[in-house]
Amino acid sequence: MSLIAENKSAVTQTLLDQLQNNASKVAFMPDSEIVSAIRYLEDKGIPNNKHEDYKYCNIEGILRKEFKSVEQSFNALIPEDIAPLKLEEAINLVVVNGNYVSALSEKMIVRGLTVKAFNELSALEKNLLSSQAKSESDALIALNSAFCGNGLYLEIENANVIPMPIHIIYVNSGNGNCVVNTRSFIRIGPNAEATLVESFYNIGNSKVFSNFVSEKLVEENAKLTCFTFQNEGSLSYSVHTNQAKIFKYGNYSNMTATLSGELVRNNHNVVLAEPNCEAHLNGLFITQGTQQVDNHTLIDHQMPNCESNELYKGIAKDKSSGTFNGKIFVRKDAQKTNAYQSSKNILMSDDATINTKPQLEIYADDVKCSHGTSTGKIDTEALFYLKARGIGEDTARKLLLQAFAQELIDKIEIPTLQERVLHLFEESL
Repeated sequence: MSLIAENKSAVTQTLLDQLQNNASKVAFMPDSEIVSAIRYLEDKGIPNNKHEDYKYCNIEGILRKEFKSVEQSFNALIPEDIAPLKLEEAINLVVVNGNYVSALSEKMIVRGLTVKAFNELSALEKNLLSSQAKSESDALIALNSAFCGNGLYLEIENANVIPMPIHIIYVNSGNGNCVVNTRSFIRIGPNAEATLVESFYNIGNSKVFSNFVSEKLVEENAKLTCFTFQNEGSLSYSVHTNQAKIFKYGNYSNMTATLSGELVRNNHNVVLAEPNCEAHLNGLFITQGTQQVDNHTLIDHQMPNCESNELYKGIAKDKSSGTFNGKIFVRKDAQKTNAYQSSKNILMSDDATINTKPQLEIYADDVKCSHGTSTGKIDTEALFYLKARGIGEDTARKLLLQAFAQELIDKIEIPTLQERVLHLFEESL
């Protein structure tokens, strides 16, 4: 049964039929959210490049061409499949094809840490699942709400500091082209602190469309430091939506490294909901072949005395393309806002493309906000300087590109992960 039909009503009917015929017959999201999801899809349909927010990212075209059904078969994985993906200095949790797999995860008793699958949640916890990422805000969130698997719920209780990183390994492994809808909910309680690593992989020889949604709550005086590692390979098409909400004196930071994936779309939305909180978003990507990486960020300053910083860097090779579309929204009550945004990019070939669109929308009058973007080729003077000192041209180029990226790689505070990112980055050069 086709996921993409010729009109919006047909799309919706198809989705309803798929839901009714789903073998598991389990709805992990609240019923009201599933109804909202179907209504939104009926009204808006799957986005294509006629949608402004998806101008360079035709999701409908990809689904129509490559993925015909949401009824798919998946490959089971064993511990030996997961072992190379783990981080030694972390608590490793495993989500396979959208489902949290306790048997593959490490069972560690850590004070203040709660990990559950969606089917283990209380009614109150289940209602939290749709509290931040609303179906009516985006068609891909709606699609996830309707079809998400038995995802991962993680909570850090009040005033607990987790002493080691928590590493969530998201693995997709399909038998035939498959669509995977993965969802997680991360809650950092008041005065709590945690470091989170989210890694994404595609194992096997099948194409996968991965539609990932993560909701993150950082409560009063809490701190969440995130590192996102995307290395899904040339058979992967993925949309990653992070919806974060930060409360008073909260601190949220995320560093995203995108090193492979035929299509990677990152939607990162942060709401600074109370005074004196802050958010820091950083991203590094390198594209090659016909790969496409599309980064969209929205930081919504709602209250006074908040700060946000964004720095994204990209390197595009061959016929690949990269996009950065970042928006800072400062509401009327958000006086004393400090917000900074920067996008820097290097083109390695005449056929590569970088699209940037930094945006400021400000309704307060006592703010400090700035944005900037630059795209160009390797500095010829610096290249000449290195070559004049006996360094070969290829080596000189690699040194300059690594220096360009090092500022962001240095932000990865976990040694094993930093080494992994640096190794793959150097390989891609």
